[in-house]
Amino acid sequence: MTVMRGRQFFQNPGPTNIPDRILRAMDRASMDFMGQEFAGIAEFCFDGLKRVFKTRQTMFVYASNGHGAWEAAVVNLFSAGDKVLVLETGRFSASWGEMAKAYGLEVETLPFDWRTGVDPAKVEERLEADTARDIRGILLVHNETATGVAHPVAEVRKAIDRAGHPGLFLADTISSLASIDFRMDEWKVDVAVGGSQKGLMLPIGMGFTGVSKKALDATQSARLPRAYFDWRLMLGRQPQKFPGTAPVHHFFGLAEAIRMLEEEGLDGVFARHTRLAEATRAAVRAWGEGGGMQLFCSNAKLCSDSVTAILMPPGIDAEKVRQTALDRYNVSLGGGLDNLKGKVFRIGHMGDLNEPMLLGALAAVEMSFKVVGIPYKKGGVDAAMAALAA
Repeated sequence: MTVMRGRQFFQNPGPTNIPDRILRAMDRASMDFMGQEFAGIAEFCFDGLKRVFKTRQTMFVYASNGHGAWEAAVVNLFSAGDKVLVLETGRFSASWGEMAKAYGLEVETLPFDWRTGVDPAKVEERLEADTARDIRGILLVHNETATGVAHPVAEVRKAIDRAGHPGLFLADTISSLASIDFRMDEWKVDVAVGGSQKGLMLPIGMGFTGVSKKALDATQSARLPRAYFDWRLMLGRQPQKFPGTAPVHHFFGLAEAIRMLEEEGLDGVFARHTRLAEATRAAVRAWGEGGGMQLFCSNAKLCSDSVTAILMPPGIDAEKVRQTALDRYNVSLGGGLDNLKGKVFRIGHMGDLNEPMLLGALAAVEMSFKVVGIPYKKGGVDAAMAALAA
């Protein structure tokens, strides 16, 4: 058995590194979740989440992952037979649609090239054609973790408005929240879905939904079965609005995460993620110069600041790179999902991360290319350093 020394470089696109400050904040005794002390902590967390989502609307929190928050959105807004339009851009948008279909919704998929992302003009065209206004909801994943493409939420909202369409606008922010700027109120998002384990730097186990008044009104007539995720019941549970026993230790960590984000300032957080993402992309371009590997994202305007997916040349198994980095250098990378399995590997660069951590991981990736025997051009790490220095 190989014993790996040193701390693992965790470059997975979720879960992400958990900072020591958050681990220490969670390292405390249990607390009465019905007591006044916890009520104050919960209020701080709810208010802080609203600042991160950039909303003044209602916020719900669950003991779940992001899939739970997806489900909460579906069951609270719709009835069996309702039609929703899924803007299909990758594995996670497709999964959200599959969940809606499992609940008896009529799911129409508007497919887009996974490498280039959503085209708002096509969204507008489809919604204009919906003259009967049968489409009750439009579902978009802001940042597709599987592809490394971040979609223009604000532009899609403008397309919906130009079409004069009344459908509810739902956006998944799971791998963009606290990493890429997201503005729920300004962009008129009706339901924003988030999770704890990515930009918020927490353990897996908390799901979030920001909900507009329009969406809250819709939940009164929705007829899908719901119990744990019932927003109507949660609104009556003041002050925490939490279903069942609250995960108090996650709230301890969330409070510390909010403090950390606001100490750096959200604009500073976004700038750091952009800087690290641009360095990663510079490395990939250098490695693939003259042919070979390339960025999976082929639309430079929409490449993600949370995660980069690297497309390997035909006939080369991307999983060998990922496995070599893990087994030999203790660097954890993301693998390809769905029909991208074996074709791409992914480098996460969100959450608790700085320049030396990223450069160490990129060096291990380049060494893994050499060990596996994959053709590449040297100089990727130098290109990343140059991007960071600039």
